[in-house]
Amino acid sequence: MALSVLDLFSVGIGPSSSHTVGPMRAAKQFTDGLESSGQLPATVRVQAELFGSLGATGRGHGSDKAVVLGLQGHSPETVDTTTADDQVAAAALDAELRLGGNHRVDFNWDEDVVLHRRKSLPAHPNGMTFRALDHTGGVLRERSYYSIGGGFVVDGDVSGTDKVVADDTVLPYPFTTADQLLAICEREGMSISDVMLANELVWRSEDELRERLLGIWAVMQECVDNGCSAEGILPGGLSVRRRAPSLFKKLSETDADLNGAHSADPLLAMEWVNLFALAVNEENAAGGRIVTAPTNGAAGIVPAVLHYYTKFVPGANDDGVVRFLLAAAAVGILFKVNASISGAEVGCQGEVGSACSMAAAGLCEVLGGTPEQVENAAEVGIEHNLGLTCDPVGGLVQIPCIERNAIASVKAINAARLALHGDGSHKVSLDKAIKTMRETGADMKSKYKETSRGGLAVNVVEC
Repeated sequence: MALSVLDLFSVGIGPSSSHTVGPMRAAKQFTDGLESSGQLPATVRVQAELFGSLGATGRGHGSDKAVVLGLQGHSPETVDTTTADDQVAAAALDAELRLGGNHRVDFNWDEDVVLHRRKSLPAHPNGMTFRALDHTGGVLRERSYYSIGGGFVVDGDVSGTDKVVADDTVLPYPFTTADQLLAICEREGMSISDVMLANELVWRSEDELRERLLGIWAVMQECVDNGCSAEGILPGGLSVRRRAPSLFKKLSETDADLNGAHSADPLLAMEWVNLFALAVNEENAAGGRIVTAPTNGAAGIVPAVLHYYTKFVPGANDDGVVRFLLAAAAVGILFKVNASISGAEVGCQGEVGSACSMAAAGLCEVLGGTPEQVENAAEVGIEHNLGLTCDPVGGLVQIPCIERNAIASVKAINAARLALHGDGSHKVSLDKAIKTMRETGADMKSKYKETSRGGLAVNVVEC
């Protein structure tokens, strides 16, 4: 199975890649199927059922709204985030949907989008079923889909739903394990980002890839800027106040006072890293434009560490940004192929843990780390997130998710710097750490896997 850096980093909408982006893509895929099969004109009603984790926390993650938007032809990459809620409200008020943007059908919000809190589909915790009906109530088309993390969606009718449908592209340097990746680097005298770049050139030119990756970086920067300027309370009922704007003002005043001089506070850079992560995840929680990195719940970590690189590392440039993202994606692919990046499947170790590992690898790469040091940094990043549960209070990607991204961003920087002090040799390999994460996720009770039935979700009173 061939995966691209652009599979790991894609533009979407908050608050969740698996619970918002995935359902929107699945709903659009279902509607597109109706159109391509010629069944759309005969469709008078569409029903959607969400199961497992989607059913348990779908309201807080906006899964129901995402389904409505997807049925109406919207994609996570292009949907207008400023009007998305208004579009959903209008569909409920007018009691109609425009399938694919044009075909009108009747719509009953309470009956046509059903969230099953205690039922699951067999292949994955994030399952959903769509059904198109004709004027007699007969079923024209029925499909089940699984949102398997990071916005990836697989058709339930396709075998092997634990994996993305295979891309059979032949890569010049295929790898599925970190050991294989390191062997390629040693044999060819290449860095990890070099290997990724060579593989990416199978799909697109280097100029196009660079443009796409710098476009991803631009969205990350815009997300931070938006998060630093948007005051107020996050939606959802927890009354969580945005902290990024006040922290940004404070840190900016400190920078102005210093006027280029060094701060007496040796940890000032970490304050900025906290800010960058908070800004991104507050935007995500508010349903803003976001980059899955590799998921929305962990979307603040890679951007925060990349901002650290561009703001605090001398000589940082766009070439470094591209190499950072390539190296980070190489590690993300290992998690995707050998374990999971879905909080509903393996807990938050699969989201924040994977992102921390990816960011550590990316930073170590651009700081001059050898392939062995980069692998070491990635291993440190995940090792100290093993067992991390996914227990969002109120089913919202706010508590503890927002702060968790800030802490993991600092941890990623520390992992990269720690690895650079060694020669790359270490006892626990990245492959073993990923295998351990997969096994830990399998042993973890479902109440700790994005169902909001355990951990902080039940010990913190919603208010």
